[in-house]
Amino acid sequence: MKKIQFYLMMSIVAIWISACEAPSKKESTKQDAPIIGQSMPDVSGGKLTPEILWALGRVSGHAISPDGQSILYGISYYSVEQNKGNRELFTMDVSGENNKQITKSAKSEFNEMWRPDGEKIGFLCAESGSVQMWEMNPDGTGRTMITDIEGGITGFKYAPDQSKILYTKEIPIPNKFADLYKGLPDATGRLNDDLMYRHWDHWVDTWSHIFVANYDGLKVWDDRDIMEGEPFDSPLSPFGGMEQINWSPDGLTIAYTCKKLTGKAYSLSTNSDIYLYDMENGGTVNMTKGMMGFDVAPEFSPDGRYIAWQSMERDGYESDKNRLFVMDIETNQKFYGTENFDQNADGLTWASDSKSLFFTSDWHSRTQIYRYFIEDGKIIQLTEGMVDYKSVTEAGDFLVAVRNSIAQPADLFSVNMKTGEEKQLTFANKDILDKLTMGKVEERWMKTFDGEDMLTLIIYPPNFDPNKKYPALLYCKGGPQGPLSQNFHYRWNYELMAANDYIIVAPNRRGVSGFGQAWQEQISGDYHGKSMQDYLTAIDEMAKEPFVDADRLGAVGASAGGYAVYYLAGIHEGRFKALIAHDGIFNEEAQYLETEEMWFENWDIGGPFWDKKNKIAQEAYAHSPHKFVGNWDAPILVIHGEHDYRVVYTQGMTAFNAAILNGVPAEYLHFPDENHWVLQPQNGILWQRVFFNWLDKWLK
Repeated sequence: MKKIQFYLMMSIVAIWISACEAPSKKESTKQDAPIIGQSMPDVSGGKLTPEILWALGRVSGHAISPDGQSILYGISYYSVEQNKGNRELFTMDVSGENNKQITKSAKSEFNEMWRPDGEKIGFLCAESGSVQMWEMNPDGTGRTMITDIEGGITGFKYAPDQSKILYTKEIPIPNKFADLYKGLPDATGRLNDDLMYRHWDHWVDTWSHIFVANYDGLKVWDDRDIMEGEPFDSPLSPFGGMEQINWSPDGLTIAYTCKKLTGKAYSLSTNSDIYLYDMENGGTVNMTKGMMGFDVAPEFSPDGRYIAWQSMERDGYESDKNRLFVMDIETNQKFYGTENFDQNADGLTWASDSKSLFFTSDWHSRTQIYRYFIEDGKIIQLTEGMVDYKSVTEAGDFLVAVRNSIAQPADLFSVNMKTGEEKQLTFANKDILDKLTMGKVEERWMKTFDGEDMLTLIIYPPNFDPNKKYPALLYCKGGPQGPLSQNFHYRWNYELMAANDYIIVAPNRRGVSGFGQAWQEQISGDYHGKSMQDYLTAIDEMAKEPFVDADRLGAVGASAGGYAVYYLAGIHEGRFKALIAHDGIFNEEAQYLETEEMWFENWDIGGPFWDKKNKIAQEAYAHSPHKFVGNWDAPILVIHGEHDYRVVYTQGMTAFNAAILNGVPAEYLHFPDENHWVLQPQNGILWQRVFFNWLDKWLK
């Protein structure tokens, strides 16, 4: 339940979701079989299957060599048999020629980058038993471990002159109750006296700190913690990556993102800031003091005159407009670059001449590349089409970016900055995709119950026959904010659903970004109102089509989409014959006290349930899905992960129990080792099999 786009690139994630979804935490028992490339699945059916989905290589990341001639990138491959993934590195010319795989190891390489002189490639790898910084020649030879730091590191960056590196490392939080544990080495109890004791999917036992060390091309030494033992994280947990920390071009300053709050205060606030650390005197300055929302991802201009970052205005609102801000370092003047641009600005990248920035932004279910000019504040759109562009980097007269669509997994593309002409550079899954038929994706504008225009995506089965009648699935988006765009997902994959002969109906209901901030904000404090009517509008409109069987409709969704399914279950008035809710909120009162980031609940629900004077909050709690269980009549599949600390798994258990006690057919799929997502290959395929088994049972 959380809009995370501004954290990403997700270095995505830090690696959750770096577009390659990190290798599974669960180690394989077959360590002698490295995953070094793509295996060919059974494609004889000509349609996407769960097994084919997990066989696809996942392209992520790209770095341009200092001479502008080569691209470095990674592809993740997964083994269902070994139940793990592995990421390999590749290089090619910026033209797309001479594509070479430069690593073939049993351990993933990530955080890859060119050394400033271009003579080496640096990367992280756990080949030594812990994650350390390594280097190799551009052809993959000469692999050498550079750091040997106890406990390993989580990220690094070279200083521009290569004399130093900065790296991030987890450091243990001192146990303030250590005296009570003396003589009890096997005690497992956790004693806490403040909030934020666990986050996302882990108990908070460490802080992430930034260290600086000397570097000579062979080793590092004289490490120092530039945060001086402070009880704070940089990058931000749980999704922040190395995009949140950067060197100035002269190597004299490190800009980093940090929220310098702890405990209850941390849980209630989104107020992160950009700090500037002076390498010469060791002083730290808060560059964004007084800016009260999320301020993240500082980027120095190549000439060192400016620093740009992403900024949200309001404290406590994690889905506020992601604004482009720039500061003139010479004058300390800050200016709001996208003030007249009613869209988010993500993934900031400076042009080499320091006169403009590139960024991505979602609009009308598509994410495109834009360019902002410093001199006059002009913003132009550089790309178009039913696609999503991810991270973007300049390479001479071209931009290089990761691009995907609903029907095509991610690949690298180049974009001519003058003409907008696009060229596909990588073809990571061509051999598989050429043998598959994907369903048509259609955009439909619909009138909502209150007269607004709403864009709905319709995905048809492959080889769609308009003379047949198909069951249809209403897709309820999570978030609840954020884009519903052209993402090629590895679990909620529209094309996979369509390949099972379902028509998918995916409305950009109230709360979805890419339609202006006013449209997005209509869901806060009103999960149960306009957005639910938007869902019903979309499925009712499609049910009028002669090729849709109105007696075979289903609704599916995760997180806030799971909330929607639980709520619709109580108000749908016989529309749906099957429901699936994954990691959804069932009981809002319990959710308020079970989740970890309290700012989310306070903003989106309105506050605590015991505040009887708060009419917005009381209205929200009065419409908690669990209060409508008496109306449930449609069979429901409930799925939840035990390591989900954002929406605790007891939400799923209570929903399932309520269904059974009310005589409603139900199944409960519980993953004891997954979080808010399902990341392990075998669990992922089990998820898909259970998903379609349930739908086929009730809709076919």
